[in-house]
Amino acid sequence: MIKFFLVALVMALIPVRLSASEPASQEYLDKETRCVAEAIYFEARNQDTLGQIAVAIVIRNRMKDPRWPSSACAVVKEGHYWKGNPVRHKCQFSYWCDGKHEKPLEQEAWHKALYIAQEVIQDRISVDFLDRATHYHSLAVNPSWSKKYRLCAVIGDHIFYDHGS
Repeated sequence: MIKFFLVALVMALIPVRLSASEPASQEYLDKETRCVAEAIYFEARNQDTLGQIAVAIVIRNRMKDPRWPSSACAVVKEGHYWKGNPVRHKCQFSYWCDGKHEKPLEQEAWHKALYIAQEVIQDRISVDFLDRATHYHSLAVNPSWSKKYRLCAVIGDHIFYDHGS
């Protein structure tokens, strides 16, 4: 429990804003980090820092599990496709196939998502009670699969689950 509070405290204190003179974030971060940052930004930018970290941890946990792809981009973009395009509402991460434009417009939220993505993907952040979390959904929905999995946490307006082995 102490580790959780320390992570939350440290993340609240870490500056996530980049100066205007720095190059665009996309120029210096790798593709995998950008994929995780997109998921954080579009799925959880309205959440607190822990909620954003939790989304990134789900992606990292899936990457480490043989049941899912081993790259962040493959995890985030997993779903049903038709003629090379994602089928609306048939993806693991809803933002990827919601039919909306995926261009981050809120610079501060985007830079924070990039920072969190980089830290989580490089295993510099962990949260004990999310170590096995592989699924989450918004409180606004009740997917049938949620009844089969073990509840890990409710953070903000998301519920996180352990898929089990």
